[in-house]
Amino acid sequence: MHDPQIQIVTELGTIVIELYPEQAPLTVNNFLRYVVEDRFANSCFYRVVRADNQPNNKIKIAVIQGGLQADEHPLMLPPIPHETTQQTGLRHEDGTLSMARNEPGTASSEFFICVGDQPELDFGGKRNLDGAGFAAFGKVIARLDVVQKIHQSPAREQALEPVIQIFRAYEI
Repeated sequence: MHDPQIQIVTELGTIVIELYPEQAPLTVNNFLRYVVEDRFANSCFYRVVRADNQPNNKIKIAVIQGGLQADEHPLMLPPIPHETTQQTGLRHEDGTLSMARNEPGTASSEFFICVGDQPELDFGGKRNLDGAGFAAFGKVIARLDVVQKIHQSPAREQALEPVIQIFRAYEI
């Protein structure tokens, strides 16, 4: 039994991700439901966080963020419980796939990929005041160059302009 692998097909190329259901079952099952039900078809990468566009943050990070984008999108599923990196043993390393959230327990459709190691996104990290970190649940295993291309794309503040289209995501 191997870990599930997902291809995210974007206009800049295809990203291949491996998911870790043993460590983060709730988060992986949620993401797989979006994939299997084709909820990411025609979604996008819309946010990029780099050293040059987070002037008010003491703790700098580097990520690309994608998903359905709209807060009340009709394809959005209910939020899931937060699986911390303390619980899962996973870390926000280069290429890690993780869930975007506001408060713990609010993650649903929005995800991000780390560009470089991002330890401040782990449990106990200082990027969020609550210290709970983000729910890592997979990793890019091929085509990290596509992630880097998206990360270097034009943006106004943290909003990619234009957004990078995700044509579809599917299990391989």
